[in-house]
Amino acid sequence: MSNNKLVIIAPCYNEEEIIGYSVEQLSMLLDIMINDGIISSDSRVCFVNDGSKDKTAEIIINCSKKNKKVALIDLTRNFGQQYALLAGLNLNEADYYVTIDADLQDDYMLIADMVKKAKEDCDIVYGCRKRRDTDTFFKRFTARLFYKLMNLMGINIRENHSEFRLLTKNAVSKLKEFGERTIFLRGIVQNIGLKSADIYYDCTERLAGKTKYTLPKLIGLAWTAITSFSVLPLRFITITGFLTSIISASILIYAIRSYLKHYSIPGWTSIIMTIAFFCGIIIMSLGIIGEYLSMILIEVKGRPLYQINKTVNL
Repeated sequence: MSNNKLVIIAPCYNEEEIIGYSVEQLSMLLDIMINDGIISSDSRVCFVNDGSKDKTAEIIINCSKKNKKVALIDLTRNFGQQYALLAGLNLNEADYYVTIDADLQDDYMLIADMVKKAKEDCDIVYGCRKRRDTDTFFKRFTARLFYKLMNLMGINIRENHSEFRLLTKNAVSKLKEFGERTIFLRGIVQNIGLKSADIYYDCTERLAGKTKYTLPKLIGLAWTAITSFSVLPLRFITITGFLTSIISASILIYAIRSYLKHYSIPGWTSIIMTIAFFCGIIIMSLGIIGEYLSMILIEVKGRPLYQINKTVNL
């Protein structure tokens, strides 16, 4: 039998409609991998309940009483997927860690292949979608826009990769060295720099329930990624300030010339347009600076990233 312990970490939020199925399928996968000698018998699947308001935690607890390979980390409130994943990584000890969404839209049967790739001297194995046929047109469009924006900002992340990945014990130890509190794991994991591999799969449709990643949450995640890994917005302010200074100087020269030649045009239109333009630039610049200052404030406060209510079978 293998002596490689695997922990599958699945964050969940209000997933009572599908969580029973997820527990059953991931438990079955563990048994198959243990019987095949791919992983050790003390491997487990750990669900991180991210402050669910339904019966998600209750269902997991009932399953954990029947199967000791099912563990639960119950957070006190909804901290967000990134922090739920981090809680799972921090509270478990293993040789291999696989993170996957609890809705199992990702091809969880590829976890065995991920472990095999890790045994071939890969510290990180990324699960990447081949295509996004199951997504709506709007979601496909926003996903493409997200990755193009990340590339434009100089942020290096895997395209069509979400949170389905394998990390070795070595990779997780490197991950824990990142002390930042504003978390974008896709970017952080990419910046670890260890040897990696990709596995491609077809994403399936959600069997039950609704996605918890609404448009505001996706926009928030994108903004977190930008402010955590790129200073381009701040440089944009510098460039914009330089260009507006040139425009201002041109307007000033034009105004003085008009005054000296006595053909200045009366009226408020040009004045109002100029004031509105520069006020817009100033307010936008202050807003971007304020966002970065808020990130600094979060880092300086040093508040806990998550709070644990209880754990089961850890």
